[in-house]
Amino acid sequence: MVQRGLSERHALRIADMSASALRYELRPDKNGALRDRIIGLVHRHRRYGSGMIYLKLRQAGLQINHKRVERLYAQCGLQVKRRKRKKVPVSDRQPLIRSDAANQVWSTDFVFDRTAEGRAIKCLTIVDDATHESIAVVAERAIGGYPLTRMLDRLGFKRGLPKIIRTDNGTEFCGRAMLTWAHRRGVQLRQIEPGKPNQNAYIESFNGR
Repeated sequence: MVQRGLSERHALRIADMSASALRYELRPDKNGALRDRIIGLVHRHRRYGSGMIYLKLRQAGLQINHKRVERLYAQCGLQVKRRKRKKVPVSDRQPLIRSDAANQVWSTDFVFDRTAEGRAIKCLTIVDDATHESIAVVAERAIGGYPLTRMLDRLGFKRGLPKIIRTDNGTEFCGRAMLTWAHRRGVQLRQIEPGKPNQNAYIESFNGR
């Protein structure tokens, strides 16, 4: 239209287009490195949503806004698909090796029972892998992620925390409360493979007795 003698303003009015849209230049992508890091975490932890990916990035030392992570997560189409059967996130699997010293590795699990009136009881059991000592047996009506971390803090105040805690894939052990607590306390979490309790044999043997 400009070549036919119309002014730019007149041509933009006819085309129903703004001058800013005409002059817009695509800005360079500043999120490439962060996007690659998010994709890498998703491939490593296939059942993590954007919230857990954001937590992992913060634990790695990145000062980043959660909205930015959510936006990039959605743009890459990484949303976790809903499915009926719940599957836990894949984590690093470690062989069952007995530690050489006490208070280095703890194995923990939950045992369920019922009182005479039929109400459920949930018992947290913890064993030292080296000495097979029963560190704690805590019975409650219900034990979630945050109460679990408070119990561990009380044990740590009395005798110190271990370097490693071995667990199954229960929601209490894999949830955000436990992951955040372990990162802040410098404790490694090692989950067994689903359906393989023999990988947590010390606590299974204790619970069986």
